[in-house]
Formats: sequence, C-alpha cells, structure tokens
Amino acid sequence: MYNYNKKSIMIDVTINRQNSNAVKIESAMSKFGTTHLLPLWVADMDIASAPCVQEAIRKRALHPIYGYTIYSKEYYQSIEDWMLKRFGLVVDKKFIIPAYGVVPSLNFSIEAFTQMGDGVIVQTPLYPPFVASVQKHRRKLLENRLLYKNDSYSIDFEDFEAKAKEAKLFLFCSPHNPTGRVWDKEELERLIAICEKEEVLIVSDEIHSDIVYQKSHHSMALLAPQRTILLNAPSKSFNIAGLNTSYAIIFNQKIRKAYNNQQRKGGFGDGNIFGIEALIASYTQGESWLEALKLYLKENIDFVNTFLSTHHIPIVSTDTQATYLMWLDCSALGLDDKELEKFFVYKAQLGLNSGVSFGRTGSGFMRLNIATSKEVLKEAMQRLHKAYKKLKNSKGEQNGTT
Repeated sequence: MYNYNKKSIMIDVTINRQNSNAVKIESAMSKFGTTHLLPLWVADMDIASAPCVQEAIRKRALHPIYGYTIYSKEYYQSIEDWMLKRFGLVVDKKFIIPAYGVVPSLNFSIEAFTQMGDGVIVQTPLYPPFVASVQKHRRKLLENRLLYKNDSYSIDFEDFEAKAKEAKLFLFCSPHNPTGRVWDKEELERLIAICEKEEVLIVSDEIHSDIVYQKSHHSMALLAPQRTILLNAPSKSFNIAGLNTSYAIIFNQKIRKAYNNQQRKGGFGDGNIFGIEALIASYTQGESWLEALKLYLKENIDFVNTFLSTHHIPIVSTDTQATYLMWLDCSALGLDDKELEKFFVYKAQLGLNSGVSFGRTGSGFMRLNIATSKEVLKEAMQRLHKAYKKLKNSKGEQNGTT
C-alpha cells in the first residue's frame, strides 16, 4: 500500500488553468456556448504532473538550444522496463516505434492495413476519434455495440463474430473509454480467437492501462503478440498529453514494417525534446507518484458515487474499474439527450461530455472527468444537486404534485 501526502506532491491542490491555453477552458465557448461552467470534459487532469517530470523538463530547458532530437537509448529502455514491470510484457527496442499520439497511430494503422471500403470493427459507446478515423478514411464502420445491463457493460460476442467475417481491422480500447471497463483475460482470449479465425488485425489502444484500480490490466500484445499493434503513452497517467509523445509496440516484423512505412509517409520524424525527457522521468521515477494518484482518483470516484446516492440524485455511474472518467447513466432524469446536455450546461453549470458523442449507445449518459481537486469536485456535485432539486420541483409543478 502506498501512503501519500496529497498536498506535498501537489495532487489535492486546486490549480488555476486560466491563460494556459488549456483546451477544456479555451474551447468551452465553442463547445457549450458559455464559459460560465466548471469544465469537466477533456480527458486530461487538473492535477500537476509528477514532480520528477517537472524537474526533468526544467533541467532540459536550461540548455538553450531546442533543436531536432533523437529518441535516446534511455527512452527505449524506460519503455521496455515499464512494460515488463507493469504488464509482464517483454519488449525489445526494435519492437518500439515512437509516435506523436495514439489517435494519429489509429489513423496510420487504418491507412496501412485497409483499403477504401474495408470493414473496421469498433465497440460503442466509444471515444469519438475511433469512429471518426474509420469514417474519414471511407472504410466500412462495423459497430459492435456493447451490452449494458445492471450498470455494467459486456461484449456481444455473437455480433462481434458476425462483424469479424467482413472486417480487416479491429480498433480496440482497453481499458475502455468511456465506460471504465477493464476487460477480463477470458474476454480478451475470446476476442483473439475470433480475430485469428477471421484473420482480423487488432489495434489495441491501452493508453489508460496504468490507471486501473482493483482489477488487473491484461495487454493484448501479451496475449496475441503476432496479431496486435499496441498503442500507449504516459500522457494520461502523468498528465503530459500536450507533449505529444506516444509509441506503438509491434512484435510482428511484417506488420511493424508496414506500419512504420505508413507513419513515415505521414511525415513523422524527430521527437519532442521535452516529451522524451518527460516519458523517461515518468517511467523511471514516477511509479510511486502514480500509485498515490490512483488512490486519490479512487477517492474522488467514491465521493461522487456516495454523493449521488446520499442526495438521492437518480444518476448512476457504471463501475469505474479504470480511468478517471465516470460514465453516468442519467436516463432516470427523464430528459432527452438535448435536454440532458442543456440541464448540465445551463442549470448545473457543468461542462461534461454528452453521451451521444460516443455513439448512439451513449444516449442518456454523460461522461464526467473526476481528475481534479476535491474542492472543485465538491462544488460540481453541489451544483448538480441544486439543479436536480429545481428540476424535480418543476416536474412536480407540471404534474400538479407540489
């Protein structure tokens, strides 16, 4: 068990992100039509990056030249060591392909391994760039809708197998965003068996794999190394998404060569100086901070669940087994999707992601980012409670029950 002093490592501290060009603040007006809200949508944290990361960046910044840079042997070694220690994955330097981000890598994978009109499987509700990447490349979107029952999600394997018969590629999200599911080993093995039977290549986005709570994350690259393109980054775990430093791990030589060729066609070249240093620091010095962060995030998740229950707000979160994103079932509020979004934005003054932005299966849901200070999260819940009481009273008046 990790012990931590929340204040000393800058976890439970409210940080003002105004004037820092933060997307969740600067894009609030274009997304919500107002800036008078708490922005709890974009999947980065309102928590300072690990002290070791900050120090590594400051140290590199002291050198006054920020020119083209290579991916150092320390970069590769830190990834190798992290993958082995955290997930039991034995990785050699030659299997690692540096990248700018997981989303660009999804697109490179589609371009490298499919042709126009080929089928690509996704599992909805799902992080929107998955679907967008399939559609913008004019591939056939094969939607394997996850099954929702008793506040939890499962895979419709019968439908998946049917879709796999006309697919070339499977874009997999593990752990899953937005539902927070950590897939069981048995589920993964069943997916792999189908993909092997139908010769479907797996692209596994595992960017949230470090932030898993009670369960264990099983990497697709460990279970199906010759059929998997593993995509990962320290960006979610250590809050360094703005440094655009990720990587692909591909064991199969033929697949690795084809992917690498496509990425180079896309103009990918030298790395981000500060991103490289941040990755090395994260993976070599940041583990204890990460475990402290996970304890803190779990406290925030428990706080939201307890608040909703205690104050009898008819919103239920799915079991958040991973990530700092809570998937809220708001269907009991009795609002359609447009009304639901307006309720959160204009009544509760909270900026969350609308469920339908994750696909039709997200209807009635909202996604809440809890990676912020407890002060902000408490304010958010109080706003929600106040808005719900007004909604309840207005419905009572309409029904003549006040």
